[in-house]
Amino acid sequence: MGNALEAIHIKKDYGNYTALNDVSISVPKGSVYGLLGPNGAGKTSLIRIINQITMPDEGHILLNGERLQPRHIENIGYMPEERGLYKSMKVGEQCIYLAQLKGLTTTQAKERLNYWFERFEIQDWWNKKLQELSKGMAQKVQFIVTVMHEPSLLIFDEPFSGFDPVNANRIKEEILKLRDDGATIIFSTHRMESVEEMCDHIALIHKSNLVLEGKLSEIKQHYRDRNYAVSLICENIDMAFQQIPSEFNPQPIVLSGLDHTLDVQIKIPKEVDVSIALNRLLQLGELTHFSEVIPSVNDIFIKTVQQHG
Repeated sequence: MGNALEAIHIKKDYGNYTALNDVSISVPKGSVYGLLGPNGAGKTSLIRIINQITMPDEGHILLNGERLQPRHIENIGYMPEERGLYKSMKVGEQCIYLAQLKGLTTTQAKERLNYWFERFEIQDWWNKKLQELSKGMAQKVQFIVTVMHEPSLLIFDEPFSGFDPVNANRIKEEILKLRDDGATIIFSTHRMESVEEMCDHIALIHKSNLVLEGKLSEIKQHYRDRNYAVSLICENIDMAFQQIPSEFNPQPIVLSGLDHTLDVQIKIPKEVDVSIALNRLLQLGELTHFSEVIPSVNDIFIKTVQQHG
């Protein structure tokens, strides 16, 4: 299907500070692409360049294979972390105005807004001023403004900020529906559980440099480290724990929590076959659980950042 967006050798300096240092990413069409990194890593700088708020000092952006141009702003929807609505303006008037900036006619804007206001059950907000709404309510309006012109590329920066769990889940479902309807999503967040649930590709920027990029399943495969969760039913839990070979580096964990059950995580050395490790464990009691511990996005994030200082 190709890439919806490519950033090619992007460099951005602010005075003596380098915000992005030769960063290149490829965002496949129809994907949810997680743009990750610690605070100050350079994520927002890259997002602003994609949105043509600022320009790169070096490198360029391709949108659907075409060099990014001012007219492409109609193909992009951006929901910034710092929301940008006018607090003293009525919600309906504001939404129509912003829709027109994205190329919609007044009639088109009203049709789209009626759809989204009904979908979120907020029809009675039309004549309210934004300052009359709670933060979560204002976030819904910001979401609608971001998606109402039906762009092919959507960029969400911390989209769940300000939402309670119920509404955060609703927004997550809407984002995934937009993906299923053909949009490509770039999703920047510090909520690693959301990345696990939604993203199929990720990039990790640290200290202005791209340190990790790829398909999430392949990255997880690369970071597998022969860790396994084990449950054993045994008469003497303490004795059984002491008899686990030290080279397995056993660590207590909580799995079943049942009486006479020893729950541990082990790391099987590369030179030891998994079947041999299993046989050793079977000598200690009845094995009721044995599964590989696949590294989480959070684990990968921490490990990669630590490796790169």
